[in-house]
Amino acid sequence: MSYKIIEVKTASDVKAFFDLHTSLYCNDPNWIRPLNKDVAAVFDPKQNKFFRHGSCVRFIVVDNNDHPVGRIAAFINEKLAHKEEQPTGGIGFFDAINNQEVANLLFDTARTWLSSQKMEAMDGPINFGERDSWWGCLVEGFTPVPYKMNYNFPYYNELFTNYGFQNYFEQWCYSLKVENKLQEKFYDRHKAIKSDPAYRAAYLKKNDLEKYAEDFRIIYNKAWAKHGGGKELEQKQVLAFFKKMKAVIDEQIMWYVYHHNEPIAMWINLPDINQLFAPLKGKFGWFEKLKFIISLKRRKTNKFIGLVFGIVPEFQGKGIDSFIIVEGANHIQKHQLYEEFEMQWIGDFNPKMISIAENLGTYKSRRLITYRCLFDPSKPFSRHKKL
Repeated sequence: MSYKIIEVKTASDVKAFFDLHTSLYCNDPNWIRPLNKDVAAVFDPKQNKFFRHGSCVRFIVVDNNDHPVGRIAAFINEKLAHKEEQPTGGIGFFDAINNQEVANLLFDTARTWLSSQKMEAMDGPINFGERDSWWGCLVEGFTPVPYKMNYNFPYYNELFTNYGFQNYFEQWCYSLKVENKLQEKFYDRHKAIKSDPAYRAAYLKKNDLEKYAEDFRIIYNKAWAKHGGGKELEQKQVLAFFKKMKAVIDEQIMWYVYHHNEPIAMWINLPDINQLFAPLKGKFGWFEKLKFIISLKRRKTNKFIGLVFGIVPEFQGKGIDSFIIVEGANHIQKHQLYEEFEMQWIGDFNPKMISIAENLGTYKSRRLITYRCLFDPSKPFSRHKKL
């Protein structure tokens, strides 16, 4: 069998890029088809702000019958690429039949293009965008994934490692049954904070969305913005995100802690809306939107997903994590809102968050790997630095 690489340029190429994913996974009961609009948005310069300081190409591989058997995207983010020891690009949206020749052809093509952009390494599978979407290769936990999380066949790990990719970092997800009682130490720490009237916990109110968006921004910028040269979030940017998210927000699972009315911690969760997208088969027209909204209001999802957990530095190590978790858990358990909770994703380079997750009594429900391939194998490889 011979194979040929094709750069995605025409409408028929784009269709083949989408159809390949569907044809590969259509018989896998654990696969939930991503919404077409979400994937298309990644490659639309009008919708994806990363095109302002980056570029992207896509390729498909066809066999000698012109049947698509693999796909990949390659991209560079100029703002981040040169912060690495070797200028590093990215690959994502990789899919292929279980054939190393096909995978190597895709990886080689992406590597050649990235080299032409003066890159010396590539990470993958990652997103041409934020880390909260389409990031990492699933290697454990082949069950239906949350919204915008990569799902792939188990053999993908070998396709990457056989080519020469190495484990740059891992992303771990942790789950627990909502009805489970937390460890006693959480309640002891919670009690100590609860007795101090300077502290209070509250869940988000949609009718005051602007306030909670601003509280999120304050906490985020204090907790993370300066780490790794990160950029502070702007008020307009965060409010736009909250407004976009408003339709799927469940107020009672988005929690904040205040000290003298100043925001100091947040525990941001959303319903597992991917369960609701499963029957829509990638479409999201007016009819699908109506079905989705009805299902959401009827709580047709039994799981909620942990997205962000953060405490401003000066209040870390004081029991605030226990306080916010117990406050939220007591309310969620009392009202029997959900059956299962999954935290996604925690990097293996973040021991503090791993400790919080494990102390909750969770189990590791999913493991993904972000690989790195150095174009010059003589150069030393280093894993992601610990926080």
